[in-house]
Amino acid sequence: MSEARPDPTVAGPRQVPLASSMGRWVVFAAILGSGVAMLDSTVVNVALPAIDRELGGGIQVQQWVLDGYLLTLSALLLLGGVLGDRYGRRRIFTIGLVVFTLASVACGLAPNGGTLIIARVVQGVGGALLVPGSLALIDATIRSEDRGRAVGMWAGLTGVASAIGPFVGGWLVVVSSWRWVFLLNVPLALAAVWVMVRHVPESRDPDAPRHLDLVGALCITAGLAGLTYALIEVPGSGWDVATIIATVIGVAGLVAFPIVEIRHPTPLLPLDIFRSGQFTGANLTTFAVYAALGGALFLLALQLQQSLGYSALTAGVATLPITVLMLLLSSRMGAAAQRTGPRLPMTVGPLVAAVGLALMARIVPGASYLTDILPSVVIFGLGLSITVAPLTSTVLAAVPETRVGAASGVNNAVARTAGLLAVAILPPVAGVAGAGGGPLGSGFSRAMAIAAVVCALGGVIAFATVRRGTPVEHHTLPGLQQCCQDPSTRTTEGAGQRAR
Repeated sequence: MSEARPDPTVAGPRQVPLASSMGRWVVFAAILGSGVAMLDSTVVNVALPAIDRELGGGIQVQQWVLDGYLLTLSALLLLGGVLGDRYGRRRIFTIGLVVFTLASVACGLAPNGGTLIIARVVQGVGGALLVPGSLALIDATIRSEDRGRAVGMWAGLTGVASAIGPFVGGWLVVVSSWRWVFLLNVPLALAAVWVMVRHVPESRDPDAPRHLDLVGALCITAGLAGLTYALIEVPGSGWDVATIIATVIGVAGLVAFPIVEIRHPTPLLPLDIFRSGQFTGANLTTFAVYAALGGALFLLALQLQQSLGYSALTAGVATLPITVLMLLLSSRMGAAAQRTGPRLPMTVGPLVAAVGLALMARIVPGASYLTDILPSVVIFGLGLSITVAPLTSTVLAAVPETRVGAASGVNNAVARTAGLLAVAILPPVAGVAGAGGGPLGSGFSRAMAIAAVVCALGGVIAFATVRRGTPVEHHTLPGLQQCCQDPSTRTTEGAGQRAR
């Protein structure tokens, strides 16, 4: 494969004011594209019980509906950023939108659980091509003095998409069908494609890697796929030929991945970045917090509907305070962390979130929303609001300025992988029931207790590894991008801005 060298029309488009026609179209396209991915992520949880009622498969299919998407998204996210830098950010972004849209149609028309899971896997591939390009387009096109406002517009409006997701998803399930949760993506994505083709200039990085790390991408995908398959299927099916082969492939892929990365000239995951103890500690904290987050929100949506009898709409509204608190408080907490240093909020935040998770153990049949559910989700949302912004700043401040793109991508991949594994591991470890769409049983309370311990461990890790003092913001875009989003749908725009 020959090196993709830029031509004058795409290497570095003329940077324009936000108030210009081109500037507004670029931001609008970025908002539409990211909004589709965020909306899809937040609407699916509340639709899972309805999917199970129609397609069957119990909690295993529900796990796969989430993990099928997270699997390919987390494994291919870094590769998607590099592809955009090399072959054109507009081109890869548009291809991602098309793949995501076609997969969404397949999800909405799926006749059975197996077809739906395959469509979700393909949807994750589209997301991995789509997600890393959104802020990269803004960074390449909008002039530096307007970039902060552009990112603020992007963060606010895509945050709204994230916030209304549970409400919209629940409403669609109640008034129509779970299928519209996926079909809703189609008109939004098509509008984004039209804007991209008509109004957004192409850009690419002339210093993008000449040799793509395709072997590394294959190893991490095979590793996560094999391990996830075994974790989900063994509790229900036991050890058979398929699960044994999947386990062997998973272990082999995960063992081979770091070996490949060490030897590749431009690896997807530059392992030397972990020489920074603070960077490593912040990513371990990320893994703990987002594992607790992913597992807890997955099971909470099921518990509210299958055990407490909530409708999909009511369940979506019940968890809305988490996202609202994130939207309202994340930027303020980030500013406060700049004054106090990240160690205190990164220690206290996970501990507060752990208290909220522990209180969720009381959400059992007969629980009151005002006295049991609302306090737990508010405390949990407050803990996340304290944690996310300083966590992102610490990750970026732990590496040289030339490596903030790689650091942002690694941190987001860690967060996605944590959610992927938590959805696969937590239900069987806690003994969650839910076969045939029934109540989750006492396993739900055990799962929340486990999630609380894991989340608190994140605070302990932060206390032990994060230095005192005030972090330095090396780069505006990734930090603003991450702290302004719903943490369950964080993206890696800028992940392709790798070390030059």
